[in-house]
Amino acid sequence: MLSQKMLELGTNRSVIRDLFEYAKERKAEIGEDKVFDFSIGNPSVPAPACVHQAVEELIREGDPVLLHGYTSAQGDAGLRQAIADYVNGQHGTALTADHFYITVGAAASLSITLKALAEEGDEFITFAPFFPEYRVFVENTGSKLVVVNSDPKDFQIDQRAFEAGITEHTKGVILNSPNNPSGVVISEEGIREMCGILEKKQKEYGHPIFLITDEPYRELVYGGVKVPYLMNYYDNTIVCYSYSKSLSLPGERIGYIAVSDRAVQWKQIYAAVCGAGRALGYVCAPSLFQQVVKRCQGVTSDVSVYERNRDILYNALTEYGYRCIKPDGAFYLFVEALEKDAGAFSERAKEYELLVVPADSFGTPGFVRISYCVSTEQIENSLPAFRALAESYGR
Repeated sequence: MLSQKMLELGTNRSVIRDLFEYAKERKAEIGEDKVFDFSIGNPSVPAPACVHQAVEELIREGDPVLLHGYTSAQGDAGLRQAIADYVNGQHGTALTADHFYITVGAAASLSITLKALAEEGDEFITFAPFFPEYRVFVENTGSKLVVVNSDPKDFQIDQRAFEAGITEHTKGVILNSPNNPSGVVISEEGIREMCGILEKKQKEYGHPIFLITDEPYRELVYGGVKVPYLMNYYDNTIVCYSYSKSLSLPGERIGYIAVSDRAVQWKQIYAAVCGAGRALGYVCAPSLFQQVVKRCQGVTSDVSVYERNRDILYNALTEYGYRCIKPDGAFYLFVEALEKDAGAFSERAKEYELLVVPADSFGTPGFVRISYCVSTEQIENSLPAFRALAESYGR
């Protein structure tokens, strides 16, 4: 009567969402200031003034079609050209409006891209740790997700393991840098080596292998760290982007797909993206926020708040005896649990009103993710609880 797979997805929420809902219940019971919720990547930094100004001006202008009407299925042509101009200026590419498809956030970007590429028997590689919904998105196309473990010392790409994971069935590789959940930025050296392996394997198997780069955290980097733009390193690249983090707009669901102009048969790829958007019902992203982001190209929220939160949390936790992977980007701290079972560690943390996400579903057992996109006050107030939790393990 029903799709059992969809029933399973609908009745078993992700561990992140479970903790998020638990946090709301717990806050209602004992007060928001007593619960230290680090479960979800929900930006706490306000959207920049550009966003508020754009919304006010657009509403004041009062053009109902511009505000609330349909755009072209692939998005407003003016916005797509504005994005192309910005990306070209930043990265030296030669893209046009016809390389961009406007989406309802990064989840839609990935779902559409995978649907456009996937054929029966295909495999898509990603690197652990990885955002758990990748598995859902890939398997929904009938393809298989192949997980390659990263170097456990620093979570950079383990190139030998990566090369060993590629087969004749590999259609694409999903790369997320800065990474959710580790905050690691893949080095330029690592990118070059990965792309060299892909070039070799394309020739060996006689078909394209696409690099799908998931980039909602591109602008959230610290200390001058460079995030390589993958189109400049590998021709068969498709970029999936979202403004959720850069403009603090996760609830507005606005992003895009960019197909490299140097990809093999890029026009056909773009047409398949349009077809996949149609098949999935992901057409005409919210028109108001298409116009908003058109006016806010190159603007970001105040990243310095996240950097301050990172430094406070990382310095304190390492002092308390936790092993932490120091993030160069995003707003997550990846911490080794103080026992082998990260789920049990997460449950014990609840006794101290600390809500951290066990990373088993991220492909990295024994770690937890801490989302530090919260108020600095919450970070500071949580430190005694983190200390007490460590002490409960004899640290």
